[in-house]
Amino acid sequence: MRAGLARRGAAAAVAALLCVPLVGSAAQARTRHDPAAGAGRHFAVTWAASADRQGAGPAERSYRLVVRTSVGGDALRIRLTNAFGDHPVTFASAYAGLQRQGAELVAGSNRRLTFGGQPSVTVAAGETILSDPLPGRLAAQSNLVVSLHVTGAQGPTSGHGMALQTSYATAGDHAAEEAATNWTDSMTSWYWLDAVSVRTSTATGSVVALGDSITDGWASSTDANRRWPDYLSRRLQAAPDSPVRGVANAGISGNKVLADGAGEAALRRFDRDVLSQPGVDTVFVYEGINDIKAHTGVTVDDLTTGYRQLADRAHATGRCVVGATVMAYKGWPEYDAAGEAVRQGVNDWIRHSGVFDAVVDFDRITRSPYDRQALLPFFDSGDHIHPNDKGMQAMADAVDLAALRCDRSAVGGDDTPAWYR
Repeated sequence: MRAGLARRGAAAAVAALLCVPLVGSAAQARTRHDPAAGAGRHFAVTWAASADRQGAGPAERSYRLVVRTSVGGDALRIRLTNAFGDHPVTFASAYAGLQRQGAELVAGSNRRLTFGGQPSVTVAAGETILSDPLPGRLAAQSNLVVSLHVTGAQGPTSGHGMALQTSYATAGDHAAEEAATNWTDSMTSWYWLDAVSVRTSTATGSVVALGDSITDGWASSTDANRRWPDYLSRRLQAAPDSPVRGVANAGISGNKVLADGAGEAALRRFDRDVLSQPGVDTVFVYEGINDIKAHTGVTVDDLTTGYRQLADRAHATGRCVVGATVMAYKGWPEYDAAGEAVRQGVNDWIRHSGVFDAVVDFDRITRSPYDRQALLPFFDSGDHIHPNDKGMQAMADAVDLAALRCDRSAVGGDDTPAWYR
């Protein structure tokens, strides 16, 4: 959980798609008024990773990006982002397939994606593009592989630095290939791709987990999908009566609620990373420790004002909002009594303010019974702030699945972005 830069102020401001028949669970919700959805159907995010500004990328490069779906459905769409670029970037070809092992795909699964009927697309600096729906079904809990051939890249790229998932890259255009032969470079970041959605019943919804490195999965096992939102996704898939099945991870390591630094502040990225995602019924807010431990003078009132703004913006679009208490961090180098006092005050507000539709007490679940300011050693990765795999699972197990759905049907209007309709 890297420390961010200076504070700006309290109130500042996501197949069997493929011809390969896969066993999938149809689920997810709410892309309203999308003509591609059809009656009783809508698009819902099944995977996401919040983008940030990354280093300059090679001008002629292919990327094979491995991601894990949550909910299943048909008509897969990918979202490509140039949000942090300062030059146009061209995606000369794009394919979606299923992982067999490593960079190798399931035979016959790799299929070309199009954009407005065209096989390539140029995305202007600061813009985002959505692919056309791909016929076929995509199963829940699949290892989806999106292969992109990128040309003309200049300057900073847009992507997600800490993927905790091995993906691959190579020179030239090898996106259509299913063999792993040419994919010789491994990497643990995702570039350009920031969301995948599928079409499913309008009775099913998704949840977006807004957070920092703990949500991003820091200290969890690489290539094992053991971030707490991953464990939550598996619980939701195993719960036949749950109307929420999709899970999108909007965690960025080092992120803050109030100030830019490691990624834009949660308040600044909320529309792009959360509200723009289709089918989202619920926002899960678990963030704040980076604001507290940065020693910038953030107060309880500062941070709770930020939480209130996030909740109000989600409620205005008809979404439910779940808040989680901030976990203990005694033993982390930046820990001090002043920061601990703010954490305790913030947690008291989260538990009792009534701003959130539901509260999950991560602090109570993960802290030591012998020292309430420290993580339980069994859950501690060793740095005293990030939980290990067991801790991540405990966090997900603490979520009351019923709390992920509330009735706000009378609130808000059509908030689907115009470019998604």
